[in-house]
Amino acid sequence: MKKNIAVVMGGYSLEYNISLNSGAYVMRTIDDKLYNIFKIIISKEKWVYIDGDNNEYILNKDNFTVNVDGNVTSFDLVFIIIHGDPGENGILQKYFEELKIPFTGPNSKTAKLTFNKKTCIDFVSTHSINAAKSFLLEKDKTYDLHKIINKLNFPMFVKANNSGSSFGVYKAYNEDELKKFIVDIFKIDNEIIIERFIDGREFSIGVTNFGKEIKVLAVTELISENDFFDYEAKYEGKHKEVTPANINLDLENKLKKEAKKIYKVLKLSGFSRIDFIVENQLPYFLEINTIPGMTEHSIFPKQVRLNNLNMTELFTEIIQNTLK
Repeated sequence: MKKNIAVVMGGYSLEYNISLNSGAYVMRTIDDKLYNIFKIIISKEKWVYIDGDNNEYILNKDNFTVNVDGNVTSFDLVFIIIHGDPGENGILQKYFEELKIPFTGPNSKTAKLTFNKKTCIDFVSTHSINAAKSFLLEKDKTYDLHKIINKLNFPMFVKANNSGSSFGVYKAYNEDELKKFIVDIFKIDNEIIIERFIDGREFSIGVTNFGKEIKVLAVTELISENDFFDYEAKYEGKHKEVTPANINLDLENKLKKEAKKIYKVLKLSGFSRIDFIVENQLPYFLEINTIPGMTEHSIFPKQVRLNNLNMTELFTEIIQNTLK
């Protein structure tokens, strides 16, 4: 009998529509000869199952089942493809752990850790992984801005600590800009990272577990038409991706080694994308996406194809590993 797979998309963040696009790709790509695939959309207003005729059925949040014309369907596995809250920060993972329903990706503890940029950076730094010097500001708590400026110097990055897809990321060239960006970010997040600007090339490396091995897929260089790789560059075509990156073998090996090390120390599972910036041939860890963008044009699927794999095979592998 075919297993029931719930592909959960949407979410509560500004990345809602991006997640719907990723979810649509996952729905098309999972092998429907092996699995029954259900489209589940989560929003702040409602959790619903959408059938093939676009009919909506409300999910029972008590046990994550859906009643369709008197027939109650439960799910053998949840494929989480929500970017941001609540799919990437441990909240949804904790919910499914309590219901004892298997799900793709990291457990709730790891998801919570990786979604908090500052906590994640501090954690990997204890494992001899380089990261830019940074400071954390918390809403409604005092901080010494001049001390931070003296430590980091301009320009510097100002980032929402709990956000993805380059939302809430700014580059400040002076104190007035810095103050403005802090005010802007505190409207969407309660925590801000102020980070040293590293003048280097940016790279993204896909990593997944395949079989019993950790597979590092490829290195992609991200080249922005803007001042840096912001949301506009990422999603509105203002950037170029080079896969595989045009770099020497020594740097490629360094990046792949660091990406694999991070995947292991964070005890990740499923697919992820790990971003670095390189200054003087030295990689600095930027952040990790435990649920990266997943469309035909996204970086991760392109990297998979370079490894003589296809996404259907990879999704089957991840689903089967999760069900074990």
